[in-house]
Amino acid sequence: EKSHFMVKEGIILGHKISKKGIEVDKAKIEVISKLPHPTTVKGIRSFLGHAGFYRRFIKDFLKIS
Repeated sequence: EKSHFMVKEGIILGHKISKKGIEVDKAKIEVISKLPHPTTVKGIRSFLGHAGFYRRFIKDFLKIS
């Protein structure tokens, strides 16, 4: 189905929209947390590029990364 009306929450483009606001889908957070630790400068840049978008949704992102 393409659209749902009168629902309390839903997932749109990988974001969970609810009464609490916008959250990231838990599956996407799990994928990022299971990425291997980068060992090179290129790997670190790649990780930060992938995870950078989600930093506003992850508490203490700077400490974790």
